[in-house]
Amino acid sequence: MKYGFIRCVVTGAFFAAVGTVALGAQQAQPAPQGPNNGVQVAVPQGSAAQQAQDAERQRQQQNARNRLANQPAPRTAAGHIILGNSPEQKGVWIGSTLGFCNSNTVAAPPSLNPGATQQAQQGQGGRAGGAGQAAGGGGAFGRGAAGPCTPVPYMAWTRGVSDDRRRMQLEPHTRCKPSGGPRQWLTPYGAEFVELQDAKVAYIFDIGGPHTFRTIYMDGRKHPAKITPSFYGHSIGWWEGDTLVVDTVGFNEDFWIDRGQIPHTTQLHLIEKYTRTALDTMKYELTVDDPGAYTAPFTGTSNLRWESGTELFEYICQQENYASTLMVGEGTSVDRTSPIVP
Repeated sequence: MKYGFIRCVVTGAFFAAVGTVALGAQQAQPAPQGPNNGVQVAVPQGSAAQQAQDAERQRQQQNARNRLANQPAPRTAAGHIILGNSPEQKGVWIGSTLGFCNSNTVAAPPSLNPGATQQAQQGQGGRAGGAGQAAGGGGAFGRGAAGPCTPVPYMAWTRGVSDDRRRMQLEPHTRCKPSGGPRQWLTPYGAEFVELQDAKVAYIFDIGGPHTFRTIYMDGRKHPAKITPSFYGHSIGWWEGDTLVVDTVGFNEDFWIDRGQIPHTTQLHLIEKYTRTALDTMKYELTVDDPGAYTAPFTGTSNLRWESGTELFEYICQQENYASTLMVGEGTSVDRTSPIVP
């Protein structure tokens, strides 16, 4: 903060001296703010020309997605399914919902994972997308869901924590903390899946977060008898046909495994199943088993979407954290403008 303040003062003094030449009589105008479309920090839209460029880029991306639709999943020459990039295609995976019903007593802000849509249950007497939907368990498909939603078997305290997270978005991810489990697929820029067959290991690199990655050991090892709890836990994986099964234990409690719906304890045990059903689609099945937080294990099914043509880029979370104003209250946007102050 001190460095940023000094830089601001120096920059302001410089432009104050040459303002009549460089800036004329114009004053710095704040960049227009766009809607917060499910991302925790709204992104300024820029000038009309920049918006037009963005619209054209989005149109090209949609056309590329349309061309990839219904194409088969890539395989190696030996017939092994490829979950990540291939020599012909590059891209990242982007998730949405996790297939769990929104059985909370508090309505979820758009920036959190709301589970299945609430509209289909409004006529059933459910409370704010709550008990009625949880009891129904099916009828409503969330964005990215692969089937009917699964009720969450909350304990009283975990439902309370989940409700609180909907009111106060104090997610550690916004403070640049690693986020394990399915939260890796819920970052704004997606994540890349890399399997090294010869090394018998796989990695998941998320873009919109700190400089961390998750390791999945595929050499037949078991979980250690003693594990130091961590953000990503200890993951082992194996293939069952064309499905990669990942078993993870050893989590700490310093992160959220999603965007606020599923609190957890150190007893958390995750089973993830990845099945690439097409070039642009990955079926994602998640089983949550946490006897410290839930009355029974439960499983949700959703789809990851392939964002073709996208590569990993350097994301400096630690130095560009603009989400501080969202970590208290129910804020939905943040002002990123930097007016020149003499």
